[in-house]
Amino acid sequence: MSNKIYPIGIQNFESLRRDNYFYIDKTALIYQMVKTGRYYFLSRPRRFGKSLLVSTLEAYFQGKKELFTGLAMEKLEKDWIEYPILHLDLNIEKYDTPESLNNILEKSLAKWEELYGANPSERSLSLRFAGIIERACQQTGQRVVILVDEYDKPMLQAIGNEALQREFRNMLKPFYGVLKTLDGCIKFALLTGVTKFGKISVFSDLNNLDDISMRNAYVEICGVSEREIHENLEAELHEFAEAQELTYEALCSCLKENYDGYHFTHNSIGIYNPFSLLNAFKYKEISNYWFETGTPTYLVELLKRNHYDLERMAHVQTDADVLNSIYGDEDPIPVIFQSGYLTIKGYDKEFGLYRLGFPNREVEEGFIKFLVPFYTRLNKVEAPFEIQKFVKELRAGDVDSFFSRLRSFFADTPYELVSDLELHYQNVLFIIYKLLGFYVNAERHTSDGRIDLVLQTDRFIYVMEFKLDGTAEEAMEQINEKGYAQPFEKDGRQLFKIGVNFSNKTRNIEKWIVEKVSLSHPI
Repeated sequence: MSNKIYPIGIQNFESLRRDNYFYIDKTALIYQMVKTGRYYFLSRPRRFGKSLLVSTLEAYFQGKKELFTGLAMEKLEKDWIEYPILHLDLNIEKYDTPESLNNILEKSLAKWEELYGANPSERSLSLRFAGIIERACQQTGQRVVILVDEYDKPMLQAIGNEALQREFRNMLKPFYGVLKTLDGCIKFALLTGVTKFGKISVFSDLNNLDDISMRNAYVEICGVSEREIHENLEAELHEFAEAQELTYEALCSCLKENYDGYHFTHNSIGIYNPFSLLNAFKYKEISNYWFETGTPTYLVELLKRNHYDLERMAHVQTDADVLNSIYGDEDPIPVIFQSGYLTIKGYDKEFGLYRLGFPNREVEEGFIKFLVPFYTRLNKVEAPFEIQKFVKELRAGDVDSFFSRLRSFFADTPYELVSDLELHYQNVLFIIYKLLGFYVNAERHTSDGRIDLVLQTDRFIYVMEFKLDGTAEEAMEQINEKGYAQPFEKDGRQLFKIGVNFSNKTRNIEKWIVEKVSLSHPI
């Protein structure tokens, strides 16, 4: 039986090491960082180990050699010099007013001024920060290490509030700008966050940062690779498989399906979500651990404010400029990608285009379920029970009950959506299709506003066509004329062709008609 203690929620390296928590050694990559560069930026989704990385760097620059016993760093580093460290953690505050950011900066500056002194002429936040760096360097005889965790949290929490976001940018831009002006006093700097900096961000003048977010050499700096799982958790994999009554191969496949799939650059290995993976090993249970810790509502607000077609999100193509842009005021995709809900699935080298998609089942299922209350009348408590009923009706061949329930999903469509009703219908259908797809075989193809939906169970196949302000008869005619059902006619399962009409007037499903196809090879 494994005696590993999994560091769920442990973000302090010293605490982790002194209390003998399980740690996957990242220190060779950390050594590579500090010996080959000075100013870094790293973007990763939440709960991906950014804070632990910052804490590990802090322990290293404090010269705490004893914490690295048995790790790669112990053999690599020979000098172990202690440097003055300024660690700013912006993850601990709720940023809903300009004062909230000012307060946390003020608290950090006051703490550092207690150590290194203050100058009354330094009145602004940036001047005080610069003065602290200069005095720390002079007093200790060593250049300063600056570590900023979650640099972007104030701006992320202010999405949708341009005035507040502008206040935060105006406050942080000169503050971070100090890193460039005091190059001679700085040994090393790392800023981490979820979103990446762009031309309009607080970093517009800070062009000396090396963004390693999409660098293949650093894909394993946060998160867990398949290699690391097998090197560190091989015995535990067998125990996990036994607890789940699965074969070793089936358990590995299940972990991969649910937690792997993050690609932070093209042609790179997949990375597992460390938070979900370690929880799964601790409890020997596959569950949506990462999603249960909370999904920011600003993501859905971005999608709705931009009237985004959710179908596009599942297989969007874009370029590096978009992936590296910030906030998504016009396009929500950059911030959704940077937040970890989409990842790189493919790359066209000739045109420099990235194909995005959901990284794994945990993210896909969790995100789609999270969308339900924002696009339908159902709340998050009701939705799972409704989906269960949908699936049972499909498995039983009860078409009328299925469509009566589907009609309820469109009830009470908000008035403000009337002007974009077709997109609203398509988005709701996309959500239903994706949710059902976790339990039945589902296919969906769209073209020029047309929606085809094919659902398959062990006994039934449903071929559906939807019309907006047409007729159910026209939808059925299109199924027959275009031969949508032909690929399934010799399948052996009962085949249903279903034509459906949405009414703009009632803002709901008006009528559906069903043709039951005779079985060629009865089951």
